[in-house]
Amino acid sequence: MGSTYSVKYVRTAEVAPAAELKVATEAILAEIDQQMSTYRADSLIEQFNQAPAGTCQVMPEGVLTLLAAGEQLHADSQGAFDLTLEPLLDLWGFGPKGQSEAVPSEAQLAEVRQRMGQQHLRVEGEQLCKDADVQVDFNSIAAGYAVDRIVARLGELGVRSYLVEATGELKAAGLKPDGSHWRIGLEAPHDDEQVAQRILQLDGYGISTSGDYRNYFEEQGRRYSHTLDPLTGKPVTHRLASVTVADPSTLRADGLSTLLMVLGPQAGLEYAQRNGIAAFFVTREDDGFVTRSTPTFEQLFAAGEEP
Repeated sequence: MGSTYSVKYVRTAEVAPAAELKVATEAILAEIDQQMSTYRADSLIEQFNQAPAGTCQVMPEGVLTLLAAGEQLHADSQGAFDLTLEPLLDLWGFGPKGQSEAVPSEAQLAEVRQRMGQQHLRVEGEQLCKDADVQVDFNSIAAGYAVDRIVARLGELGVRSYLVEATGELKAAGLKPDGSHWRIGLEAPHDDEQVAQRILQLDGYGISTSGDYRNYFEEQGRRYSHTLDPLTGKPVTHRLASVTVADPSTLRADGLSTLLMVLGPQAGLEYAQRNGIAAFFVTREDDGFVTRSTPTFEQLFAAGEEP
């Protein structure tokens, strides 16, 4: 995944040695990279991606877990979340094989969209199969899954209080030695600086933020976000700058933040409210930003502090 990671924890007599925790964490990340990375040709998912239509390939439990999560998000959102965007990301210059960031022609878009669609994937026992030349990209949920896997393993090794982060997705639980909660800052969506917009206390929740303020390009005065709408094949054009989701499953938070970023400020807020999702939206308005959050988010973080 090209992952960076950070593990902070409270040491007690029950916790395994630090070296063992590090080895266990890095083994999980290496396994996920070998199975799911679209940035290495020898990963299991890239072998599947390069295989022709009609291929079935045995996959490990982790890949099947992410497929099931992706299928649920895809069905719940009527296609706003899609795991088969890799050719589209490459076409726009945002994917692992993207040549340059540029606006493609309508003919190029039409050709690539013929090679998309989760309906072309199916699972038969332990095999992943495809009936069209589609490619799977787990980058919208793999980091959240990595956090959940690391947290579970640390628990087996005696860790009860922790803050775990992988590629920007994170989860925290328990109390620090001084009795306080783990605290994180939600970053305000500025292109060139990091400013905390709100401080959250976490205990048992994963956090994921998706935004368009770091990964984009501009052409003829227009901004093109790396967040692509599977239903149009094009970058989103709404004014939602970022969305943060909290969920006990960091995998689910990761996927939902992407899904809500695709839906936009109004449809995304309605979707989150309808489904009881804890979400915090930051929308561009004139020369500044306006924030909105769901009732579930406010109930979770009623004591959230302003920086």
